[in-house]
This record gives sequence, C-alpha cells and structure tokens, in this order.
Amino acid sequence: MSHGENLTTSVTEFILVGLSNDPGTQLVLFVVFLVVYLLTLAGNILIVVTIIHNQGLHTPMYFFLSNLSFIDVCHATVTVPKMLADFLSTAKTISFGGCVAQMFFLHLFACTEIFLLTVMAYDRYVAICNPMHYLTIMNQKVCLLLAGTIWLGGTVHSLALTGMTIKLPYCGPQKVDNFFCDVPPVIRLACTDTYVIEILIVSNSGLISVVCFVVLVVSYGIILVSLRKRLAEGRRKALSTCAAHLTVVTLFLGHCIFIYSRPSTSFSEDKVVSVFFTAVTPLLNPIIYTLRNEDMKQALNKLFGSGCTMRRCRGKVGRRAQVKSHHQPG
Repeated sequence: MSHGENLTTSVTEFILVGLSNDPGTQLVLFVVFLVVYLLTLAGNILIVVTIIHNQGLHTPMYFFLSNLSFIDVCHATVTVPKMLADFLSTAKTISFGGCVAQMFFLHLFACTEIFLLTVMAYDRYVAICNPMHYLTIMNQKVCLLLAGTIWLGGTVHSLALTGMTIKLPYCGPQKVDNFFCDVPPVIRLACTDTYVIEILIVSNSGLISVVCFVVLVVSYGIILVSLRKRLAEGRRKALSTCAAHLTVVTLFLGHCIFIYSRPSTSFSEDKVVSVFFTAVTPLLNPIIYTLRNEDMKQALNKLFGSGCTMRRCRGKVGRRAQVKSHHQPG
C-alpha cells in the first residue's frame, strides 16, 4: 500500500508537449489563439446578455442557448489560457493538482454540453411536433429541472473519469502528448497496465457520445419528417434552427466520438481535433446561432439600437420636434 502511495506521489508535475517547439511558430500561434479566445468570450457573452436583455427571447429555446454559451466560455477557459501562457514559456509544466483540475473541468463542461445539446434537440422536437402544448410541456420548472439534471450528470461523469485517472500510479514519464491534460494521454503515463481503465473510459465517454449522437439524429429525423406538413415560412424557420443545432452537434460530438470511442492509442490527428474541440468550436457556436437565427439578429440590432444609443435617439427625436414646431404656422 505504501509502495503504491510512493509511486502515486512521485510525479508532482507534468510537462505539456504543446503544439510546436519553434519559437516563431509559437508566437504566431499565440496571436491566433489569443484572437480566437477573445472572440469566443465576446461572442458567447454577447449572446447571454442579448437573451437576458430581450424579453422576447425569454423562451425555453433561448434559455438553453444561453446555457450553451455559458458552458462554451467555461469550456474554452479550461484549456486556452494555459495554452497561451505556454506559447510564451520555455517550461511548459503543470502541477499534478492543476492537471487533475483541468481534466475534471474539461469533462464536466464537455459532458454537460453533450447532455444540453440532447435536451435542445428534445426542445425543438416538442416545439415543432407539438406546438400547441409547447409552453405547457417546456414550462419554467421543467427547464430548470432539465438544466440541473444535465449539470449533475456532467459532474458525476467527470468525477468518475477523474477518480479513475488519479488512482493510477505515476512514477516516471512526465510528458503529456498534448497542450492540455486529458484522460487518454495522461493514463498512458501510468506505471501500470491501464487496459481495464481504457475500456471503462470507452464505455463511459464513448458510449455517452455515441448514444447522444444517435438520439439527436433520430430526433432531428422525426422533426424533418414532421416539417413536410408545415407552411413554407414556418418550415424555413424551423429548418434554419435545426440546421444550426445539427452543425453544432456534428462539430462537438464528432470530436468526442473520435477521441473517446477507442482505446488510448495516439493518432497524429489527435492534437488537431483537440484544438478544434477546445478552442474553435466554442467560437463557432455563437457565429452559427446568430447568423442562422433571425430572432437573434433582430435582438442584437435592438440591443445595439442599430448604431443609435438611447441618448442620441432621444436627441434626434427632440430635434425633429423642434424643426416641426418651427415650421408650423403661428
């Protein structure tokens, strides 16, 4: 028992291999990902503020969309700031505790987002296939209950994966073959046979990803069939919303299935897929939802007043009133 404890605590930090060792390339990557991260924060926070500010968007669909934007901000923040710091540092190290925390929060937000996307598909199914009872079925209590359930599910999933990982003994190799700590590359460093753990990871993360993906595809298949009976305008709007959801689902779950639905073997594409998953996808979500959603575009225009602040608009109204009174006959 004591020998196992010594092995476990012998490694106090890990070295993140990162994306490149060339200083010039790292500087370019720093600028690129800094811009991507700032745009991710701005885009997703803007969506949350717009939904809160606009009473017309206080519906179940936009409640879940604001949750998605919040999760995307958290998801990107788990890995990108550390990656940016490492681009400017020669010692790309992370403490054992920091590595565990990164794994825990990464899987917490990722799994919660998978469950949220599934709930959003159910929301669209009810809205399109049962519109007369939509607000009765998806009432505020149900929405809050679903939101609490997906966060609880993400927490349980993350605790299970992180718990299995930190119980392994780590006594030698310290280089994590990625730019952040994730379960597959970290367990490769364990000083023991990890086959059983790898199977558990595949059956946990991989199964969740595949099952949710199948449920989502079936849900949208039913929605598309039901849309054939709709009028052209209503069908176009519903198709636009569903297309946005399907795009996000494909981008997000594609990574999860690729990384977690196989034993812990390293592919050269893993880093590229991981970059897309942790840094790019959270940026694409606000773009996809705002560009394809007329209600969001109108709400954004209303929020910004079409380039006219409240004070300037009042000033224009006042000037028009003065001109009008000046031209009226005395």
